[in-house]
Amino acid sequence: MPSKQPKPLFLNDANLCLATDLYQLTMIAGYFECRKNHKSTFELFVRNLPEKRSYLIAAGLEQAIHYLRNLRFTEEYLKYLKNLPVFKNVSRGFFNYLRNFRFIGDVYAIPEGTVFFANEPIIRVTAPMIEAQIVETYLLSMINYQTLIASKASRVVHAARGRDVIDFGTRRAHGPQAGVLAARACFIGGCAGTSNVLAACELGIPPIGTVAHSWVMAYDDEYESYKDFHKVFPDNTILLIDTYDTITGAKLATKIGRKLKGVRLDSGNIMSLSKKVRKILDDAGLGHVKITASGDLNEYKISQMLDKGTCIDSFGVGTEMVTSKDVPALGGIYKLVEQEKEGRSIPKMKFSKDKSTCPSKKQVYRFLNNKGMFKKDIIGLVDEVFDAEVLLLPVMKKGKLIYKIPTVQQIQRVAGKNISQLPDKFKDLDCKAFYPVTISKRLRQVRDETKRSIGVI
Repeated sequence: MPSKQPKPLFLNDANLCLATDLYQLTMIAGYFECRKNHKSTFELFVRNLPEKRSYLIAAGLEQAIHYLRNLRFTEEYLKYLKNLPVFKNVSRGFFNYLRNFRFIGDVYAIPEGTVFFANEPIIRVTAPMIEAQIVETYLLSMINYQTLIASKASRVVHAARGRDVIDFGTRRAHGPQAGVLAARACFIGGCAGTSNVLAACELGIPPIGTVAHSWVMAYDDEYESYKDFHKVFPDNTILLIDTYDTITGAKLATKIGRKLKGVRLDSGNIMSLSKKVRKILDDAGLGHVKITASGDLNEYKISQMLDKGTCIDSFGVGTEMVTSKDVPALGGIYKLVEQEKEGRSIPKMKFSKDKSTCPSKKQVYRFLNNKGMFKKDIIGLVDEVFDAEVLLLPVMKKGKLIYKIPTVQQIQRVAGKNISQLPDKFKDLDCKAFYPVTISKRLRQVRDETKRSIGVI
């Protein structure tokens, strides 16, 4: 009797329901059995900015919306849950509830590409408690990762001072799916293209690539490898010239002539080599040929190279960007801030030391100076009125999409505009400045009243 073939483990719409932490499922079973399903509001935010980060760029909302619209429990996965020992005392009514589960809540969110800061709500979910609770893990995973990578990419792009940055990181991402999401987030952060073909195809991002060292090594003669590549790709001949000796490689590349489009440096002292290669190309009348650098680059290395007058025209950045290697995780959190019971709105907050939260549904109000630059933000209650831009916009109403999802190209433009409105001191790579974010007087009053109602102060 042949053994049952294992399934390949890939995330898809059918298994989204189990892409969560077990305690989300045990909690919602508890809410169901104890009839605790009041309308509740949760907010997703980042409590503290990572070290050397003075801002973040919101990303991942499109995938979060897809999840909320497609979250279902199939019979296969309901059977699996029923058979887990932890659910042995849970009634059949709970599983019947899951069988018909649909998200019918309201969602407000900061649009992707928007710059935001610590403690500012990125997403606000209002729904029956079970619905608002179960979506926590997926929303955090998606928003945390893409926001982290988009923010890192924006730093790299800023360091490049107008030169193109290309995402070369798929092979070093934490899995193929992460590589696709990273390509999307890097483009939002300002990258000019990606080596990831799937992301390029699905999102309309320019696909960019050259050759690997194996192409050159497959030939007995280095120049023969260059000639053959040019023969197949006459209008896109970009050669990797440092497989053996970079200077020799550069000289051989010039023999391709005017049709040569670019060369890539991937090792050695790239700053010094770029100057030598640039002279070789210019002396051969190939001033139009661009030089791309790659090889464990990050924003600090790029900035230092440019300070020293490197002759690099574009940068291919991989590992450091798609893993945000210096800050590899973003501590976004998702907390209950309000419940509705018997027609009353009841503020909810945590008082834990160093982990306290602010109660009630909130809005972020952004103030600009007379030059259109970001001046300050105020976190206030949703019904407050300020002469300022509101950042959280309606996305879903009663489970229905009411928001026009932008293209990733539109999101990139939003991010670019936001970065241009951020004062320069907040874009320094080792920034120690803190953008002014305060809470409104009314929100402080609600917070203090909530503390008193529980006897904390």
